[in-house]
Amino acid sequence: MPLVAALLVTLTVTFIAGGVWLRSILVSLPELTPIDLFLIIAGIAAFFSCIYCLLMYTGGDRAVLRSVQAGRIRHDDDPELFNCVEEMAIAAGVPMPRVYRIDDRAANAMATGWDPEHASIAVTAGLRELLSRDELQGIIAHEMSHIRNYDTRLMLMTSVLVGAVEGLCDSCESWMAKLVPSRDLMPEGMKPLQFYVIYLVVVITIISLTMLWLGPLTALGILLALFAILALAPLSARGIQFAVSREREYLADASAVDLARNPQALASALFKIDHDRHRLRAVNGATAHLFIANPLRRFSRLGHTVFASHPPLKERIRHLATM
Repeated sequence: MPLVAALLVTLTVTFIAGGVWLRSILVSLPELTPIDLFLIIAGIAAFFSCIYCLLMYTGGDRAVLRSVQAGRIRHDDDPELFNCVEEMAIAAGVPMPRVYRIDDRAANAMATGWDPEHASIAVTAGLRELLSRDELQGIIAHEMSHIRNYDTRLMLMTSVLVGAVEGLCDSCESWMAKLVPSRDLMPEGMKPLQFYVIYLVVVITIISLTMLWLGPLTALGILLALFAILALAPLSARGIQFAVSREREYLADASAVDLARNPQALASALFKIDHDRHRLRAVNGATAHLFIANPLRRFSRLGHTVFASHPPLKERIRHLATM
């Protein structure tokens, strides 16, 4: 009942705000057609989207590293790790990337950056404890392949896209949650069911009057726009993210073998990661695809479906065994 009430209140507020704004524009500019109005709104949205993309271009990788709580380390902090990164950077013919460590017991690693000159590699503390040097070199070779193939730019773009869409949806959900009527407003002696029924009747009445005032087409347009934001946009962004990530992981595995010349070491490392039962805490749906293995364990059963951000580790190990 509270969720239904919140949805109806959100629709009402959206109808009124959007309708008043559209109606004022159409009244003040009678020669303006609905198509012209749509093009104006699309142009404004594109302008702000370009500004957002520019900001993410200059600081998107740093934002991702902050979101996973990665801290930069120097050579003296972990000489063996730095030696592996330097060796693979030379083999790949790219500049030495910045090295970060994620203080988490889960075994995982990631790479990010818009280009090889501004790339970063991050490994978890759990990965360092779990792998031998050869296995660590295989993982670093995999991440270095992402950097050399410019996968990090593509995956960072999808991360920014998904993060922006999810942030917008989270804001809408938070707004809806705040609109749910509190029981503190309930008059004394009134039952909760009666209170919510009266609340729904009022909201439905407001929506009906708003639709009559705006017209069915305008109201339907606003409703479809809200539905696209809350439902279709996250699905579309996540679908692009998953499709991109799955294909690039296979390519990075093959490129890692070309760099490290040791497919068995990478296969052994992936086997250990697959059997690691620790869950990476500082991760979300927008950054999960950046890691070498899916850190969201609750989605591991979807590894063979279109909803998987990574191909199954067992399948990747089987491919490495044939090399």
